Amino acid sequence: MKKFYSGFVSLTGRPNVGKSTLMNSLIGEKIAITSHKPQTTRNKITSILTEDDFQCVFLDTPGIHKPRHKPHPLDLYVIERLKNVKTPVILVINKIDTIEREKLLAVIDTYSKLYGFAEVLPISAIKSTNLDELINVIRKYLPEGPQYFPGDMVTDQPERQIAAEIIREKALYLLQDEIPHGIAVEKKKKKKRADKNMVDVDATIYCERDSHKGIIIGKQGAMLKRIGATARHDMERLLGSQIYLQLWVKVKKDWRDSDFLLKNFGYDKRNV
Repeated sequence: MKKFYSGFVSLTGRPNVGKSTLMNSLIGEKIAITSHKPQTTRNKITSILTEDDFQCVFLDTPGIHKPRHKPHPLDLYVIERLKNVKTPVILVINKIDTIEREKLLAVIDTYSKLYGFAEVLPISAIKSTNLDELINVIRKYLPEGPQYFPGDMVTDQPERQIAAEIIREKALYLLQDEIPHGIAVEKKKKKKRADKNMVDVDATIYCERDSHKGIIIGKQGAMLKRIGATARHDMERLLGSQIYLQLWVKVKKDWRDSDFLLKNFGYDKRNV
């Protein structure tokens, strides 16, 4: 009987180092949203890569944040937390397309002295540089195990949640620094039209202040239309059909303090 290997891989690191981009690139699907803003990922997102003889389950977690009572640099704090880890730790240095070779070598040397990494691999997730090599390295450390998920399954996240997060990603990108992270998206309705390959989707963007609502909508609704248009493109890839997307904006003050609303939006209270 052919041997099968499987395991769970946690993508751990400080905010905004490209963990979500890496996971999307490895899977080849839009699973986690990306943004230049830190703390974009709010939940632990699971994605699955299955090949003939192995299955790797990736956990994309929100970035590790420096505790208020320990003013150490974030990278050192991450390494401190790894010292009790008994599984192999691979140092993946992302965004090598933005750094000179001499500086990259210095970074590798510095980090290699701080911790006994099983492997050190420089990559560029956005340009897919060394991603095949990264998969081979991960595969090398997977133990024999079962196939945890069906071979054609790429995430355990419900379609509803992914669609809502796609809309939030586009809002964060287009609004830049005008709106803080205090926005959430709830997908209200999805209905396929009987007469054509078209799906009607209704969603609501929630913000915490009346002033934010005006910014999100924009002059004569221009910003909201831009958010909808850019989100629709990714959603059509997700659902495999044309999308007619309608967006609304509502104010829910202090929604991040409401356990009910957090659960309703699908968020983990610890990460908002």
